[in-house]
Amino acid sequence: MKKPELLAPAGDLERLKIAFIYGADAVYIGGAFNLRANADNFKLEEIEKGVEYAHNLNKKVYVTVNIAMHNKEYEKIENYLKQLDKINVDAIIVSDPAIIKLAKNTNLQIHLSTQASTLNKEATEFWKKEGVTRIVLARECTKEDIEDIKKNINIELETFIHGAMCASYSGRCVLSNFLTNRDSNRGGCSQICRWDFDLYNEKTQLKGEKPFTFCTKDLSMAKYIPNLIDLGVDSLKIEGRMRSIYYIATVVKVYRTLIDNYCHNPKNYEYNLKYEDILRRVANRDSVAQFFDKNYGKDVQYYNGRQEITNQDFLGLILDYDENTKLAKLQQRNYFKKGDKVEIFGPNKSFEFTINEIYDEDKKPIEIVRHPKQIVYLKINQKVSVNDMMKIS
Repeated sequence: MKKPELLAPAGDLERLKIAFIYGADAVYIGGAFNLRANADNFKLEEIEKGVEYAHNLNKKVYVTVNIAMHNKEYEKIENYLKQLDKINVDAIIVSDPAIIKLAKNTNLQIHLSTQASTLNKEATEFWKKEGVTRIVLARECTKEDIEDIKKNINIELETFIHGAMCASYSGRCVLSNFLTNRDSNRGGCSQICRWDFDLYNEKTQLKGEKPFTFCTKDLSMAKYIPNLIDLGVDSLKIEGRMRSIYYIATVVKVYRTLIDNYCHNPKNYEYNLKYEDILRRVANRDSVAQFFDKNYGKDVQYYNGRQEITNQDFLGLILDYDENTKLAKLQQRNYFKKGDKVEIFGPNKSFEFTINEIYDEDKKPIEIVRHPKQIVYLKINQKVSVNDMMKIS
């Protein structure tokens, strides 16, 4: 059995490192020409640092270059690809055939973005002939679609397993451009599908319990990881380059565990519903398997509005630990106080404890921690490590 790559998002160098620490085999990042215009995109020197860090761990970095290119950008992108090649990134993710043509003048591996909406073996074969080495399948692929492509075309396949979905075929939406002059296909999506709308039947306004939307629920394939591995999918991809380090650490750790458990002992593998609870707590929308199991009716979308509550489970990041004093240095992320029952988790640990002692940066006792990114010390008898995290139990 071939163990698939676990591919995580990284919006900056901190998130890149967290993704690797918590178990990702590879990350994908955005640079100058990608579809996350509002993200903290990587400059070339940051990409170089990220690649060096990854390669020292024998891991990989892919760079998204997946905008729809205009004529004026041709020379800029050509030069950018040469720079990425020099940095030795492991692959680029593209959707525009013109960028594929330019990339073939370099040594860069070419992964076809999900923006190309590849759903069948004929399209897969076409892109393979064009020099593409991996297909990032359309998020709308069913199990049967994936199986048919894998059986007939010898090419690497990557599929999304977790994160936000598009109300249109991924990358084919023009509502954002039409209504706000922000082009989804050039990184400016204003997420029109999450807006509230007045709904009319000809001239009569229809009233529901809540305002009408057509926002999709999120994707979660946790239950179907064994199916994807058995199908021979080469890379399992998590969405979310603008997500927090807490989100990335939690989601990567869950999928790392699921993949490893199944590959280690497939005959005795048992799916534990606790993983769904963990994943649900780091998101603010419901998640379902979407198209994989052909459940793409009304139950996978929000038609009558929704409530997105900001997650405040993440309490702090461990910066240091003194084994002699048992004091952990922590950077605060959300309010907590003495007496709270919390959980510490890391790549290979998870335990609960009650906060009995808190000290400020000058080691003076305090009762409450409520200032953003406040540095404090906690008495934790069980050893913790740098980049472990604390959350509400």
